[in-house]
Amino acid sequence: MRAAVAEAARTEGEGFRARLVALLQEANETGRAAIAEAFTARPFAAEQTTRAYTWLTDCIVLTTVEAVRDHVAPETGTSDFAVIAVGGYGRGAMAPYSDVDLLFLAKGKITPWLEGFIESMLYILWDLHLKVGHSSRTVRDCVKLAGEDYTIRTALLEHRYLCGDAGLAETLRKKLWNGLFKGTESDFIEAKLDERLRRHQKQGGQRYVVEPNVKEGKGGLRDLQSLYWIAKYVHGVQSVSELVRLGLFTDEEFRRFQQAENFLWAVRCHLHLIADRAMDQLTFDLQVQVAERLGYRDRGGRRAVEHFMQDYFRHATTTGEVTRILLTKLEAAHVKSEPLLERIFKRRPRTVGAQFVAVGNRLALADPTTFLDDRLNILRIFDEALRTGMLIHPDAMRLITANLKLIDDRMRNDPKAAGMFLGLLLNHGNPERALRRMNELGVLAAFIPEFEPIVAMMQYNMYHHYTVDEHTIQCIRHLALIEHGKLEEELPIASTILKDGVNRRVLYTALLLHDIGKGRDEDHSIVGARIARKVAPRLGLSPEECATVEWLVRYHLLMSDMAQKRDVADPRTVRDFAKAVQTRERLDLLTVLTVCDIRGVGPGTWNNWKAALLRALYRQTLNGLENGLEDINRVKREQDAHKDLRAALPDWTEADLEREIDRHYPTYWQGLHITAQEIFATMLRDLDPAEIRIDLHPDEDRDATRALFAMVDHPGIFARLTGALALVGANVVDARSYTTKDGYATSAFWIQDADGHPYEADRLPRLTRMIHKTLKGEVVARDEMKSRDKIKKRERAFEVKTAISFDNEGSDIYTLIEVDTRDRPGLLFDLARTLAASHVQIASAVIATYGEQAVDTFYVKDMFGLKLHSLSKQRTLDARLREAITAGQERARS
Repeated sequence: MRAAVAEAARTEGEGFRARLVALLQEANETGRAAIAEAFTARPFAAEQTTRAYTWLTDCIVLTTVEAVRDHVAPETGTSDFAVIAVGGYGRGAMAPYSDVDLLFLAKGKITPWLEGFIESMLYILWDLHLKVGHSSRTVRDCVKLAGEDYTIRTALLEHRYLCGDAGLAETLRKKLWNGLFKGTESDFIEAKLDERLRRHQKQGGQRYVVEPNVKEGKGGLRDLQSLYWIAKYVHGVQSVSELVRLGLFTDEEFRRFQQAENFLWAVRCHLHLIADRAMDQLTFDLQVQVAERLGYRDRGGRRAVEHFMQDYFRHATTTGEVTRILLTKLEAAHVKSEPLLERIFKRRPRTVGAQFVAVGNRLALADPTTFLDDRLNILRIFDEALRTGMLIHPDAMRLITANLKLIDDRMRNDPKAAGMFLGLLLNHGNPERALRRMNELGVLAAFIPEFEPIVAMMQYNMYHHYTVDEHTIQCIRHLALIEHGKLEEELPIASTILKDGVNRRVLYTALLLHDIGKGRDEDHSIVGARIARKVAPRLGLSPEECATVEWLVRYHLLMSDMAQKRDVADPRTVRDFAKAVQTRERLDLLTVLTVCDIRGVGPGTWNNWKAALLRALYRQTLNGLENGLEDINRVKREQDAHKDLRAALPDWTEADLEREIDRHYPTYWQGLHITAQEIFATMLRDLDPAEIRIDLHPDEDRDATRALFAMVDHPGIFARLTGALALVGANVVDARSYTTKDGYATSAFWIQDADGHPYEADRLPRLTRMIHKTLKGEVVARDEMKSRDKIKKRERAFEVKTAISFDNEGSDIYTLIEVDTRDRPGLLFDLARTLAASHVQIASAVIATYGEQAVDTFYVKDMFGLKLHSLSKQRTLDARLREAITAGQERARS
C-alpha cells in the first residue's frame, strides 16, 4: 500500500487525494469482503471478526496519516501530536459499521498546520464513507473535560495509541489514571449505574421485549461494556478474565460471560452485514435472516427464528446476572457515605430471619457454609425477600445458582417445599418479583422442570410483547394488582369476583401453568392440561382443585375466543359458553384468568372494546347459569328491545312506533343496542331512496367509533361499506348488516384508527365525505386499495397459515364462516367482496386481530335465507376465499 500511495503521489496532476481514496476504497472493500466471507463460514467467530474490522480500520487510518504527512502536508513531522483511538474503536472491538472515534492529541495549542492536517485526513476518511467521530485536544483539555463529563471520561478510559508522539500518549494515560481516575471510583460507579438505568428505561425496561436492541437494550452489549468499564476503572484490568484472578468472578461465571458476549457480538455483526449499515435493533424481519446466517433450523414444531431468539434471551439473562454480580460487589465496596441527616434520621432496619443478615439493604446469608444444609432455604430466601421487601444479595444468588442440583425429585415432592412455593404466590401480595428472580436464577425451572422449555421462549408474532415465561409472570403481576384493588375502576367485574372470594390456590396455579405447553407440535392448551395434571398435585392441591386447574389450563382461551371471535349478541353464543363452563365457580375463575392473560400480553393489548365484550359475555352467562339457559332466547330479547325503543322515543306516535318495529326482522332486535336502534329509527324516518345517511359517533366505552349507515338495499352493500372504510384507513372491529322489510339496509360498524383508538371528533366530517364518495361510486374502492393495501417490510417475515371453517352449529339461524389468515388493510374488503360475488348474505362480521393474524368470523345465509349446508358449496366458497386471500397477499407484498 505504501508503494502504491508513493506511486500515486508521483503521478502528475492535482488529483492525489482522489487517487489515494480510490486505493484505500479498494483495499477497504477487499478487506471487508474477506472478513465477511470468513464470518459467513464461521458465523459465531465474533471475536476474530471484531478484531479484524479493527485491524482493517487501523490500517486505513495509519495509511491516511502517513499519506497526508508525507504527500499532502509535508512541512513538519508528527512529533507534536498523537492520533488516539477512543471508545469502542479504542477497545479494539468493532462491528462492520461501528463509528471510528479519533482523538488528535496536541502538545500545545492547536496550530493552523495541525488543523489543516486533521481536516485533510478527515476528508479522506469521509470520502471512504467511514462514520468518523473526532476531537482535537491537549492533555489538559482531555483531563478537564473528562472530569466534567462521564461520557468523555468513559471514551478516554478505553483510549489506544495509534501513531505520532508515543510519549504524549503516555502522558495522557498517566494524567488520567493518577490525576482523575484515582479516588473517584465510587463517583464513576454511581454515574454508570444511573446511566444504565436510564438506558434500560429508554429501551422499554424489560429484558424480554420481542424486538430487542442488541447494543443498548437490557441484557445487551452495553451492559457487558459497562461492567468492563467499571472493572477497568476500579481495578485497572485490561480484560474481564482478570476478574477471576481478583476473585470477583468464578471460572464458570467468566465462561458464561464470554459465551454471552461472543453471541451478542455475533448477532450485532450479522445485523450490520444484513442491513448494510449500522443496525442494532433486532427487528422481526432481521431476526429471521440472522437466525438463518447463524445456522438455526426449524425443529420440534418451532421455527428456526424461535430457537434463535430463545438463545438470545437466555444470553441476555446471563448478561444481567454477571453484570449484577459484579456491579453490586463494586457498588458495596465503593459506596458513598450517606449524608449526615440521613444517618441521623435513618429508619430502623427491618428484622430478618435467623439464617439471614441485611448487607447494604440486601438480604445476605448469615452463614453461607451451613445455608444449604437445609435445601428448603433455597425457597425460603425468596419468601424472606418478599416479606422484607429487600433485594437478594448477589453472593446468595451465586450460591443458589451453583447448587441448583440440590433441587431434586425429593425436594419437588416435599409437601413443605410445595407449601413454601405456594406461599410465595399467595402470601405477600407481590409474587412477580420473586418469580422473576427465581426464573433468572434457574430455580423456577429446577423446582418445576416442566417450566424449563418455556424459559426465554419467544413467540414469533406481533401480538405477544414478551417471551412465554415473562408473559406468565406479567399475568401473575396483573392478578396481584387486581387482588389489591388497584384496578377496580378499570376492571369492575374481575375486581368484584376477587373481592367476593375465589379459590386463590387454583387461580394462581392455573395462571402459572396456563402457557406451559407452548412450543410443541400439539395444541398448547391440551399439552398444558396434561402437564397441569402432573404439576398441580406436586404443589399440594387437592384432587378437586387439581381438576379445576386442569380444566382452566385446557380451556384458558375459551372465553377470549367466544368474546372476540363470536357474536356475543347471539343467544346461541352465550348458551354454548354457559354449557361449557357449567358452574359459577368456573365462570368466575376463567373470567379473571382471561383478563390477566390478555393484559399480560403487553402494553396496549387490553382496551375497552375487549373489556366490553368480556363483560357482556360474563353477565349474560351468569344470568343463564343462575336463572336457566331457557331465559337466553331470541323472543325475549326481541320483546325487551321493542319495549326499550318505545321508552327511548317518547315523542313518537304509536303508529310511527309500530311502523318502525314492524319494518325490521327479528335478528335486528337481537343484534344491536338500543342506542343504535334509536338512531336508526331517526335515520330511516322519511329517508329518500336516493339518499345515504351516515352517523359517526365515538363510542368511548368501547374504544371505537360507531359508524351507522342507512340507505336503499342492494346486493353487495356490506362489501362496498367495508371498501369505503378501508379506503379511509379504518380498522373494522365489529360489523352488523340488516335489511328491512321495505327494502332498506341498516349497517352498523365499529371502527378504530391505525393506533387502535376511536377517531378524533375533528376527523369525522372528512371521514363522512370520503365514505359518501365511495358509496356513490365517485371513488372505486377496488382500484384505490391497490396502492394502500401493503404489508410493512419489517412484518413480511411472519407466516400465518390460512384456515377456513364452516360451522352450522354455532348459531340457530346462520352459518359461521371463520377465516384465520394474515392480516392486512384490505383483507375484510376482499373477503366481503368474494362472499357477495358468491351470493352469500352477510348478517354480521366479528373481527379479531392478534398482531399479524386476523380471525374474521362471518354470520351468513345463502341467497334463499338458508344456512350453507351443502358441502360442495362450502368447498367452492373455501376455494374462492383462499384465492382472494392469496391474490391480496401477493399484491400487498409487491
